[in-house]
Amino acid sequence: MPWHYRFGYCVLTLLMFRLVWGIVGGKWSRFASFIYTPSNILRYMKGQEDPLHSVGHNPLGAFSVFAMLTLLLVQVSTGLISDDEISAAGPLTKFVSNATVSLASSYHVTIGKLLVIVLIVTHVAAIVFYLYKKRENLIKPMLHGDKLLPDTMPASADTAATRTLALVILLLCAAAVYCLVSLGG
Repeated sequence: MPWHYRFGYCVLTLLMFRLVWGIVGGKWSRFASFIYTPSNILRYMKGQEDPLHSVGHNPLGAFSVFAMLTLLLVQVSTGLISDDEISAAGPLTKFVSNATVSLASSYHVTIGKLLVIVLIVTHVAAIVFYLYKKRENLIKPMLHGDKLLPDTMPASADTAATRTLALVILLLCAAAVYCLVSLGG
C-alpha cells in the first residue's frame, strides 16, 4: 500500500501539472487549442479533417484527454478519502464523514478502477489504430515533444525558459500535493 499511495501522489502531481500547463503551456498544449464544437467533432468523424487536427489533439484525442483528466482526478480524489477498514486509509479521511468515506472507497475500488482500466485500454487501442491504420505515430511526438508541421502552422514555444517554467510548475505541484497529504497527519 505505501507504493499505491506514492503512485497516487505522483498521479495527482502530474494531473495538477497538466491542468496548469493546459492554461499556461505552449500553444498546442493549451486546452484552448483543442476544445472543439460538436460540429467540428462530427466533421472529423466523417473524415473531413481540418489541418489543425494533425498538429495537436484531434477532436477524439481531445475528448480522450478530458476524459482521462476527469476520471483520474476523481480516482485520485476518492483515494485520498478512502478507507479499506483493515490497514489502509487515505490521508484526508478525517476531514469527511464516514458515509463519504464509504462511498469514496466503494467507487475507488470498483467503478473508478474499472473506468480507468477501460480508458487506458481504449487509449492504447487508439494509439495502435493510428499507428497501423492511419500510419500516424502518436507516440514519438509525445516522447520527445517535436512533430514536423506544415510551414503554415505555428510551432509551440520550446525554449530553455519554457522548459524551466514547466519544471518550476511541476515542483510547485509536487509541493502542493505534499502539503495536501500532510494535512492528514
